[in-house]
Amino acid sequence: MGILVVGSVAFDSVKTPTGSRDEVLGGAATYFSIAASYFTEVGIVAVVGEDFPETHVSFLQKKGIDISGMERKVGRTFRWKGEYGIDLNSRTTLDTQLNVFADFTPKLMSAHRAQEYLFLGNIDPDLQRSVLEQMTKRPKLVGCDTMNYWIESKRKSLLNTLSMIDLLVINDEETRQLAEESNLIRAAKRVLTMGPKILVMKRGEHGVLMFCGKSIFSIPAFPMEEVTDPTGAGDSFAGGLMGYLAACGTHDDAALRKAVVFGTVMASFNIMDFGPYNLGNLTFPEIEQRYREFRQLSYFEDLAAKSTEPLPEL
Repeated sequence: MGILVVGSVAFDSVKTPTGSRDEVLGGAATYFSIAASYFTEVGIVAVVGEDFPETHVSFLQKKGIDISGMERKVGRTFRWKGEYGIDLNSRTTLDTQLNVFADFTPKLMSAHRAQEYLFLGNIDPDLQRSVLEQMTKRPKLVGCDTMNYWIESKRKSLLNTLSMIDLLVINDEETRQLAEESNLIRAAKRVLTMGPKILVMKRGEHGVLMFCGKSIFSIPAFPMEEVTDPTGAGDSFAGGLMGYLAACGTHDDAALRKAVVFGTVMASFNIMDFGPYNLGNLTFPEIEQRYREFRQLSYFEDLAAKSTEPLPEL
């Protein structure tokens, strides 16, 4: 079962403590689709300008990504420029040029309208709903991303969109803002009353919290000695998450937990280099190996059912 992702394809200029790069391939839909492509078929709905090079087109096609829904318009491709602080948790946007993305109106091809897995990238919530309205049937799973700008400026529209989705992927700051609640657990529970059945909360270097019904799942980030560029980490996480769920065809609690781990693994590969190139040149055995390493790092023994041994003193 494949996935359709609707979002941005862009050029990113990034500066981090380890270096800088100008106009590398970027955009939420780009990172998402590359990560998801290791698990299932992926189609992109996006817009690029006439300056978008064929080398980038070939890079996406070699990953088996369907770009038939990627519209090319007269004008320049969306551009973003940013700089990260020393701890890589803080990011300053230096320049944003929406260009052709400013008038992006997603139009689904007939082949895309029956897709069973749909991910609505971080775009105007009005546009997110317009995509849902173009589907010929309700997808098996609808995932969604949003950001503080939409939470603040288009809250009513966003709440309408949230009432129509299954899975929301946002960070801890956005969760607090959306719920208008400082405590993360209470904030998450409130967000689940807005429509989503599943909330996956990204917490950067502190890992991920997932809420589904009464179940809470928490994992750390994969420990990395070197972090080159965190741009796209959240989108590659979402791609790995949704890709695994589409591949296994279910989203019960066990599948969701494995999906969160795979998402974390994909994000860990993404942050190793500027742009999506390291992410795009993996083999699936490398992904499986890191999954196993992550499982071993997070494993600990259960207490014996009738243990009489005292716990060690701290």
